[in-house]
Amino acid sequence: MNLHSIDRRSFLQGVGVALALPMLESRARGAKPQRPRRILAIGNHLGFYPPAFFPKAAGADYVSSQTLKNIEKHRKDFTVFSNLDDGANGGHSGVHAFLSGGIRKEESDGFPEKNVSLDQVAAEHSGSAARFPSITAGLAEGTDMCWTRTGVRIPPVNNPARLFQALFVQSAKAEREIERQRLGHRGSVLDALRESAKSLHGDLNSADRDKLDQYLTSVREVERRLQMSKDWLDKPKPKPSIKAIADEERMHIEEMPLFFDLLTLALQTDSTRVATFEIPMGFTTSDLNVGGYHGLSHHSKGENKLEQLKVVEDYIFTQVNRLFDGLQEAKIFDDTLVVMGSGMSDGSKHSNKDLPVLLAGGGLKHQGHVVCPTDKHKRVPLSNLWLSSLQWFGVERESFGKSSGTFSQMDFS
Repeated sequence: MNLHSIDRRSFLQGVGVALALPMLESRARGAKPQRPRRILAIGNHLGFYPPAFFPKAAGADYVSSQTLKNIEKHRKDFTVFSNLDDGANGGHSGVHAFLSGGIRKEESDGFPEKNVSLDQVAAEHSGSAARFPSITAGLAEGTDMCWTRTGVRIPPVNNPARLFQALFVQSAKAEREIERQRLGHRGSVLDALRESAKSLHGDLNSADRDKLDQYLTSVREVERRLQMSKDWLDKPKPKPSIKAIADEERMHIEEMPLFFDLLTLALQTDSTRVATFEIPMGFTTSDLNVGGYHGLSHHSKGENKLEQLKVVEDYIFTQVNRLFDGLQEAKIFDDTLVVMGSGMSDGSKHSNKDLPVLLAGGGLKHQGHVVCPTDKHKRVPLSNLWLSSLQWFGVERESFGKSSGTFSQMDFS
C-alpha cells in the first residue's frame, strides 16, 4: 500500500495488477474453507555480519549463531539458508533486487515482468480479498525493496501514525464521497486514454503495436485496482486493540516494535495478506548508545565497531523474536510465511553474494540450517526459494525472476 499522495501521471505509471483468482475448491459442497495464507517480508539494506549470522553446522541440530540466539526459542519455526543469491552485484545499488528475483532495475526491460518483487506478485494474487492488496512499511526511506511489474518503486509508509489511521480510522462519509468522486474521475480519464490509444492501432508497426497492447493492458490493470478501491470505501474498518498513535516524525530504530505490532494487527484483522517492512541504512541508532548504523556496517573487522554492530543486530533480532511471539499469540504464525534477509551479505565488503536469508512460520517442516551447494554449476538461485514461497501462497506459476525451478531442498507442501 502506498499512502503517499501521487499525481495522475505517477498513478498511471505506478499502479500494478491486483487480480484474485476464485478459490473454487473452498466453495465446493462440503469442503472445509481454507484459512487465508499471508506473507510478511522483512529486508535489511545492510545485511548482517556473516560470522555472527550463519551457524557453522548444517541441519536441525546446529548450534545457534551469535545473532540467531536472539530467536532461539523459535528455532523449530524457522529455517536459515546459506549460499543463496541471484548473481546481482553493485553493492548498495544491487540491494533493491533482493525480492525481485535478482533482476536489477537497470536490466528490467529485458524481462516480461520487469523487476516486479515477490510481495507484489503475491498482492496481485490476493487482489481484493483484503482491504489492501499489500502494505509496505519501513523506517526512514527504506531499502527500495518493493517494485510493481511496471518497474516503479513502492516507497514504504514510514510513519506508524499514518499506518494506524489507514488500518483502523474510518473516514467520514463526506471524505469517502470525495474519494469516490476522485476514483471515478481517474476512471473516466483512463477510458479516454484507452479510446485514444485504440485509434492509433492501425497506423503502427508491429513493435509499436506490441507497446500499445502493453499500455492498454496496464490501463485495464489500473481500472481493476480502482474498482477494488471503490468496493472497500464503505466497508467498516476493524477495531484496533492498541491505542491511537500520535502523528510525529520518527526515524529511530526503536520504532520497529510499533511497526511490527501494526503489521501483525493488519494481518490478523485480514486488512491485508501481504506486508513488507524495510530497514534502511539511514535511521537513528542513538537510542542504543552506538554510532551510525551505516558507519558501523563498514567495520573492516574493527573490534569496537563490531561490538557496536552486534548491539544493533541483536536489537533487530530481539524485535523479530517479539514479532514471532505476536504472530503466535494472534494464532496466525502457521498461516504466515515470514521472509527475512537482505540483498547485501556484508556491508563492509559491499557484497551481494551468499545473502543472509531466513524463512519462518507458514506451517512448514523447518530444517534448521540448509546449506546450499557452493559449486557454481550447482548453485541454487535465491529465486527458486521465492518461487516456492509464491506457490505456497497459492500463486500458480512456473518461474520467478532468475529461477531455475522450485526450491527442492525444502518441502513447501
